[in-house]
Order: sequence, then C-alpha cells, then structure tokens
Amino acid sequence: MYTANSCIPLESTFYRPIDAAIRWCGLMDHEARILEIAWETPYLLDKKFPQWPCLHINTEKIIDAVRSFEIPYGNFGITVQPGTPIDHRFLTVRHSDLKSWMIHNYPEQRPAFLFGENITELENISIETYLTLQAHRDALEIQLEAKETAHQTLLEELKAIGLERERLHLLYEARGELSDRSEASYKCIIGALLETLLGSSPAGKPNSVFKTQASIVDSITSHYEGVPGLSKRSLDEKFAAGRRSLLGG
Repeated sequence: MYTANSCIPLESTFYRPIDAAIRWCGLMDHEARILEIAWETPYLLDKKFPQWPCLHINTEKIIDAVRSFEIPYGNFGITVQPGTPIDHRFLTVRHSDLKSWMIHNYPEQRPAFLFGENITELENISIETYLTLQAHRDALEIQLEAKETAHQTLLEELKAIGLERERLHLLYEARGELSDRSEASYKCIIGALLETLLGSSPAGKPNSVFKTQASIVDSITSHYEGVPGLSKRSLDEKFAAGRRSLLGG
C-alpha cells in the first residue's frame, strides 16, 4: 500500500480488476458507489453505469488478460498458479504485472496510478515499446495526410463544379431566347412526330401503338413523372402548337 510520503495516492501493491479499472478511467470520486454494485453484480457494470463505458470495457480487458494468462493473478494479493479457480470478488493482479501488461498492450496510455503524475520512465523506455509508439505515430500521420489529401481533392472538385456552373450560366445568357425561326422549326418537328406516330402506312398499318395524342401524353407522363417541361398540361400545349404549326394553322 502507499505511504504518507507517496506521491501516487492511487497506487497499491495489487488491485482487483474493478479497482484497476476505476483508477484507469479516473473515477475515484465515484469509487464507493461503483464498488457497491460491483461486489454483488460485477457483470452489470455496463447497465448500471452506462455514462462510463470505459469502466466496463477496461474491467473486461483486465479479466480477459487474466483468462488468457497474459497477466499473473492471485487471491487477494497472493499469486497462484495459472488455472487456479478464484472467487471473482478476491481475484487480484499485482501492480508490477499490470504495469508490464499495459506497457506492452497499451503503450499510448499512462494512467497515473501505474506510472505516476510525472512520467520519467519514458527516458528508459524499451526498444520494443518505442517501436510500437513510433508505429502508432506513423499510422496517425498517414491517416492525417490521407484526410488532408481527401479534403484538398474535395475543395478542387467543388471549385471545378462552381466553374462549370458559371460557364453554363454564361453560355445560357449568351444564347438568349430562341429566335422566332428556331421556335417555328421546333414546333413543326413536334407536329411531324405526332402525325407520324398517329398515322398509318399506305397499306393502312398503324405506324405505332398510339392511337391518340392523349395516349402519347399519358405514356410520357407515366415514364417521366416530375421532369420539368413534361407535365400533361405542358405537353398538351406544345403538341397542339406543333400540329397547328405543321398544318399552317
């Protein structure tokens, strides 16, 4: 246990998984409340304390490490042989064993109860831990670079879209309205198409399955519902205008 001169008041020679998880998550202010629940129902931590998901997760990490023999364990501080059954309420792991396990598996984390407030041990860090930390850093740098590249690509695409939109707008303004001659030509074309669809061959065979202008309008509106300019009213008006223009009406 810690002494009056200890600079790490959370430190102990051994911990139950829940004790270590409370310290790991920084929940010492709620320790009494958590331990009251954990003593009888340790498997309900996630339901009893949903506001602290790390409590359940970190407890399970330590218990899983014990089951996998990654951390030596004991009965209330006394180390036992691997595989020895122990009441979960008295299962413990030693400070030094827990610290070694965390350095190896979670090198980026340095909870104060294991490493102290001022982490001077990084000066004597092992080459294995250093390489692990370096790999984590390199992976984060790659992710950051990829995000920056994607962001820049998105900005360029948005800029290109804006330029294309501006070009089309200018093209539309430069084109202006249809000339009277062009409009008359389009109307004649529409009228000719209608007469062809509704007409027959010299032998009397229908040119299409459509028998009336209304059936053509119904087919178009059913296939292109919601398309601007292809409403029933618009089609009726344009078709009538086209037929009049073709017939010279």
